[in-house]
Amino acid sequence: MNKNLSYIFIGLTLSLGVFSSCNENKPKGSRTDTPTSGTIQFVSDESFSPIVEEVRQQFEFEYPKAHLKPLYTDELTGLKMIRDLKTCLLITSRGLKPSEIAYIKTKNIIPSVFPIGYDGLALIVNKTNNDTCMTVNDVKKVLSGKVKNWNQVYPGSKRGGIEVVFDNKSSATLHYVVDSILGGKPIVSDNIIAAKSSKEVINYVSKTPNAIGVIGSNWLNDKRDTTNTTFKKNIHVMSVSIKEKANPMNSWKPYQAYLLDGRYPFARTIYAIVVDPSKALPWSFANYISSPKGQLIIFKAGLLPYRGDISIRTVNVKK
Repeated sequence: MNKNLSYIFIGLTLSLGVFSSCNENKPKGSRTDTPTSGTIQFVSDESFSPIVEEVRQQFEFEYPKAHLKPLYTDELTGLKMIRDLKTCLLITSRGLKPSEIAYIKTKNIIPSVFPIGYDGLALIVNKTNNDTCMTVNDVKKVLSGKVKNWNQVYPGSKRGGIEVVFDNKSSATLHYVVDSILGGKPIVSDNIIAAKSSKEVINYVSKTPNAIGVIGSNWLNDKRDTTNTTFKKNIHVMSVSIKEKANPMNSWKPYQAYLLDGRYPFARTIYAIVVDPSKALPWSFANYISSPKGQLIIFKAGLLPYRGDISIRTVNVKK
């Protein structure tokens, strides 16, 4: 397939069956929320805030009496809050460990975990940087600090040292890199820094010619493009190859199609974790994200929904 003359289109078919509702009576207490009304705060890793906002706004539009107040923070803080029952809902990039489930059960609550979709772990560089293909092995070397200069990846490059920037030192993005890319080895290199948010990563990379940013792909889609094949214009998104040597024909960006067929190697699952014995508003919102309507929102936002029959077709464009 000639990548320069092809566009990828994805179709999504979802069952329109009604998602199961919960009719259990709520225990007496201070909470007054129902599945479709009331006000609650929930927690999400900051790297997922764009997609969470889209689903939240649509849910509140459909249920005007429901008010969902998101707290966007890092994954460690969110997991501690869900374990300590400081929140009833957490959206993050991993499910609960058996030890965490057992701990929550000691409080006479059984947690529920909803896989809701997938996004890609994207690598971004400055708009002036046209060295945008990298192998998985080179990515590992850069993120571990073994490779610190651009000419170690691209011989002859005059960009100097590589600055790697993450969104947060305790984020789901960083934990994915440590656990799934680096095999559990901690990041200790002095050329790797943490910003305060995903937005700051994009801003930093857009102003720093030698930087590589590590960010969730849900931050990058150009909402003006309904085919989800265009990223933001102020940075370049790197293509990644599983081959020994990367080139434009064997390297792939985190588009929906390449997350689906596995050509893009860095895909992570997004989860909604619920500890809501009342099965009220937090439970209802998590169910909504997993429902056909919620999955369609995820699909239209450029991510890969967890549910649904997805079809891909390649259209060759004549010039």
